[in-house]
Amino acid sequence: MFNIKKRILFLCTGNSCRSQMAEGFLRHFAGERFEVFSAGVKPTQINPMAIKVMDETGIDISKQKAKSVKEFLGRQFDHVVTVCDNARQTCPIFPGKYEKVHWNLEDSAGATGTEEEKLAVFRKTRDKIKENIIAFLKSNES
Repeated sequence: MFNIKKRILFLCTGNSCRSQMAEGFLRHFAGERFEVFSAGVKPTQINPMAIKVMDETGIDISKQKAKSVKEFLGRQFDHVVTVCDNARQTCPIFPGKYEKVHWNLEDSAGATGTEEEKLAVFRKTRDKIKENIIAFLKSNES
């Protein structure tokens, strides 16, 4: 039986942390069911701390690249998930019918303090993303 994967885009400001972690988790948990993408409205580069805290879960996102949402204009998705308020406010309209979801996640990249204090913020955001991904998967079982 031929099964078409659903397409999902995670969108944030820099595509450096939150959307990259979400892409990594969904690909890890359900890559056979979803074609997973992430992008930023003002892309930068993947934050090394995001790579580190994801590696702690056994998921390697070090090969992922920050991408501009402009690369995806005109493409169709089944789900578009914004992970910060800035992305929600500036999210473009994509063609076709899709579910738009918003997760207002803390900006790990803005964490201050010692390296361990910053890592604690990244871990908290990572764990919230994992929780959201698991809930998303449960609500999209077919």
